Amino acid sequence: MEYGYVRVSAIDQNIARQMLEMKSLNIHKKRIYVDKQSGKDFNRPRYKDLLKVLKKGDLLYIKSIDRLGRNYKEIIDQWRLLTKEMEVDVVVIDMPLLDTRVGKDLMGTFIADLVLQVLSFVAQNERENIKKRQEEGIKAAKLNGVEFGRPVIVPPENFPHLVRDWENGKISAHKVAEDCNMSIATFYRRLRELRSAK
Repeated sequence: MEYGYVRVSAIDQNIARQMLEMKSLNIHKKRIYVDKQSGKDFNRPRYKDLLKVLKKGDLLYIKSIDRLGRNYKEIIDQWRLLTKEMEVDVVVIDMPLLDTRVGKDLMGTFIADLVLQVLSFVAQNERENIKKRQEEGIKAAKLNGVEFGRPVIVPPENFPHLVRDWENGKISAHKVAEDCNMSIATFYRRLRELRSAK
């Protein structure tokens, strides 16, 4: 049986390119497993589902090694699990040397293992570089005055007066929140702050 595994890092990313590749290999849509989450580890629901259905002699297609994952050690571990323990053949479409159907002799296995280790290292290195670039971008943005997260809602000057009216039953909590242009959760948070400041 032939299967495909497709992964993108986020829900809003497009799987079309990888799906087109799977379609060109005539893999039935029901046997293509898609995850839309980070490749930092293998705790992915559809990948776990795939492992449950794979059997000895099955064939698994992956577009590129970084679609399998981006953690060097875990990619190596999963490759061994698939090819050695489960005895599933794996084809990495973008890297013909990573096709376990060919070169099953000692030299072929050695070359495939070597290529896998290099590509896994590159995948993890790219993940670390992405993280580093994000951190640098955030740092640069903060230096330029960009603020991250939700804006802090400062209660108006008459907030203590509105709280008193609320405590005396003259006004509802929702009305206070509305008048202060804040959510009900923010109202209760500011209320706690007001009471602890007394």
